[in-house]
Amino acid sequence: MPHTAPRYLAEGPRVGIRHFTHEDGAEFTARARESKDLHHPWLFPPDSAQAYEAYASRLIEDRSKAGFLVCEKGTGPTGDGSLAGFVNINNIVQGGFLSGALGYGAFAHAAGRGLMREGLDLVVRYAFGPMRLHRLEINVQPGNAASIGLARACGFHLEGFSPRMLFIDGAWRDHQRWAITAETVTSG
Repeated sequence: MPHTAPRYLAEGPRVGIRHFTHEDGAEFTARARESKDLHHPWLFPPDSAQAYEAYASRLIEDRSKAGFLVCEKGTGPTGDGSLAGFVNINNIVQGGFLSGALGYGAFAHAAGRGLMREGLDLVVRYAFGPMRLHRLEINVQPGNAASIGLARACGFHLEGFSPRMLFIDGAWRDHQRWAITAETVTSG
């Protein structure tokens, strides 16, 4: 019997996570366009084929990044699962730091259903398992209650406040820093 690759890198009861592919562009950009009101003013995922191609290429080719699609199991047209959202690990540093910075977003049809919590938990465990990272950080604008709630629900702890940290939507924005370490996940 031929060996087939598993559909997901990790999976829970309702979602699986897998890496971005170039073939995901049409569905990803359609979901991003449908979710503009949900994402604004916090997040601006690519909503055109050209923007997606550049974005996905960075996540696929750059070793300092890892992109994960959160897929609702068994709901897509091919049975692979429609895209519920995404979680990216950026600024991955090896050596003595073994760290990465998370960014994520739910798509509107999946928001408020717990799918991203399950997906983020899977990414955290994957990062601390096969990726062998030690620390993950999430930087969140203080007014983004949904993102802060997700970080808290997944076990991240508030570490501090960084004024004018990131340039988003035309201005330097303040951010809260939330973090988790491998020991927290394995001991908790």
